[in-house]
Parts: sequence; C-alpha cells; structure tokens
Amino acid sequence: MASTISNATLTVTVTESLTLNGSNHGSTKRIDVTGVNEVSKRIISCLTDGTQIYKGHATVASFGQFIYGNVKYIRITNLDDTNAVTIHIEDTTNTTYAQFLIPAGHVFFLTDAAGSYGDNATAATPTGNIERIDALASNATVDVELLVASA
Repeated sequence: MASTISNATLTVTVTESLTLNGSNHGSTKRIDVTGVNEVSKRIISCLTDGTQIYKGHATVASFGQFIYGNVKYIRITNLDDTNAVTIHIEDTTNTTYAQFLIPAGHVFFLTDAAGSYGDNATAATPTGNIERIDALASNATVDVELLVASA
C-alpha cells in the first residue's frame, strides 16, 4: 500500500509590532519549511521534577520519538497563565545540554533537531542531534503544547 500523503510546506510567520516615539520598529519574518509529511501535536502536563516531551532516534519513529534527520521544526508553547517552564535539551553525546526558561504564555521553537551545545567555559560546535527534551515546571504542574513537523 502506497501513502497518499504528499509533502507540504509549513509556513511560520513571526510578526513584531512596535511603534516607539512615532517610528515603526516592527518587522515580519517568514520561514518556509518544505518537505513536511508528518506532524505530531500534543498537550502534555509537565511536573516540577521533569517530564520528557521529546525523544530523538537515528532510525525509529514511534509515539513521542522522532528520527533526527527527518525533524524539520519543533515548537513548544507554555500554556500556563502564571508559571514558567524550563526546557532542558540534551544531545546524542549525552555530555552537553542547554536549558531555556519559557515564561507563562511564551513560545520556543527550533528549526531542526541538531544543535550547538557546550559548557559555560567553551563554545561548542554541534556534536550531536537532539536526543531528548524535558520540560520542568517551575512551581506547579504546567501544560505545554508540543508540535513536531517532520519528513
């Protein structure tokens, strides 16, 4: 049986609107992500001691697990109206990671599953794909929305 799903283009548009002292300082940036034929979108309750929301793998895709080379876009939205969530990203070497605090109602996105990681003493070149993403709620359980678009 052959798939009837055709590749599509995901269009992401970020619009900044700011008028300061009568001058427009806003802008719009459009990103076209081509070759998308799979999408996973979920709302996940994240605990204060951490919840894994994404798992990468070299060859196997399953629920919540994605093939590194196929991932084209990841968006994480903090759906809470009060509490922040920390996003913890690890690479496949399991030696480097990055963490980002996502305030209530804010959005974080990546445009593929490779990253540049290092410690605070050195700048690192990309050493691996994104192996896992955990979300750690700051004060109370926080709901996040995860959207992953892949080939």
